Amino acid sequence: MRYPILILVAALLSLQGCVAPVVAAGAGVGAIMTTTDRRSTGAMVEDDTIESKAQKRIEEKYKDTAHVSVTSYNRFALVTGTAATEEAKMDIERIIGSIPNVKGIANELDIGNVSANSSNSSDSRITGSVKMRFVKSPVLKADQVKVVTENSVVYLMGLVTRAEADAASDIASTTRGVQKVVRVFEYID
Repeated sequence: MRYPILILVAALLSLQGCVAPVVAAGAGVGAIMTTTDRRSTGAMVEDDTIESKAQKRIEEKYKDTAHVSVTSYNRFALVTGTAATEEAKMDIERIIGSIPNVKGIANELDIGNVSANSSNSSDSRITGSVKMRFVKSPVLKADQVKVVTENSVVYLMGLVTRAEADAASDIASTTRGVQKVVRVFEYID
C-alpha cells in the first residue's frame, strides 16, 4: 500500500503548479478548517504543546488515580475527567498552570471514583453529532468552536462572537444525549 502512495506523491510533485490545490483537496477537512481558524499559527502550536506537556506531567504523577483530559484553545486550558480527591484536583490545576503560555484554566474535574470511562463511546457520539450539526448551521463555521464531551456534558471552546456562542450553545443543548452545555469561550466582540 505504501508504493502507490509514494507514486502519487511523486506524481503530484511533478505537477508543480497544481500541487497545492490537489494536496489541499487530498488533505480533506483538516486543511480547510485551519484556513479559517481564528487563532494565530503560534497559538495553535502552543495549544498542542500545552496539551501534550500537561497530559504527560499529569500521567506521570496521577497515572492510576485520575482520569484527566486537557484541551487547550488559544492558550486557555480546559481540564475534564475525574480526580480521586479535591487535593489531586487542585494539584492537577497547579501542574497545568506551571506550563509556559497557559493564560487561563477551566478546571472541570469531578471528584470521585476513578475507573475506566464507560461513557467514552457515548461521549464520542455526542461530540460527532454536535460537530455535524455545526457543519449544517448557517450561523457558524464548524471550526470556530471546539467541542469536548465528558460524561454527556458538552464543553464549547473558541474565539467567537456572542451571537456565534449563542448559536453553538443552542445547537449543542438540543443535541440528543447532551445533559449540560458549558461555555468556555473567548469573545471577540
